[in-house]
Amino acid sequence: MLSWLFSPSAIALTQIRLFDISYEKCPSELAQGAVTSGGSPMVANCFLVIGKAENGTNKYVYDADIFGRIYDANNDPVLQNRTRLGSIPEVPPGVSNFELRISVAANQPEPLQLKQFKAAGFSAQVRK
Repeated sequence: MLSWLFSPSAIALTQIRLFDISYEKCPSELAQGAVTSGGSPMVANCFLVIGKAENGTNKYVYDADIFGRIYDANNDPVLQNRTRLGSIPEVPPGVSNFELRISVAANQPEPLQLKQFKAAGFSAQVRK
């Protein structure tokens, strides 16, 4: 019973609306690297997914995981079996910009299709 009376407040999960989402090729300083699967390197293209994040609360949101689906011009998934694409360390109240770096296999044709993007984070930092 004492644990119920003195339990710490829960860290609430907060939904973040993502909109005006587009992509662009990475600048050359970010484009270096390779995609590997099973230990063998593959040629890849680097892209930045950019957009706006709307935090409807009056508090910062931390460690907001970005979820979405990305398809190539042939409707094939770019990141097979993966909907968590990355995270935003801090989302201030209101509308702010975000960007996310992704690597796409060079054999997947553009234009990319960005669908069902959303984010959710916490009212306090979870990771330090």
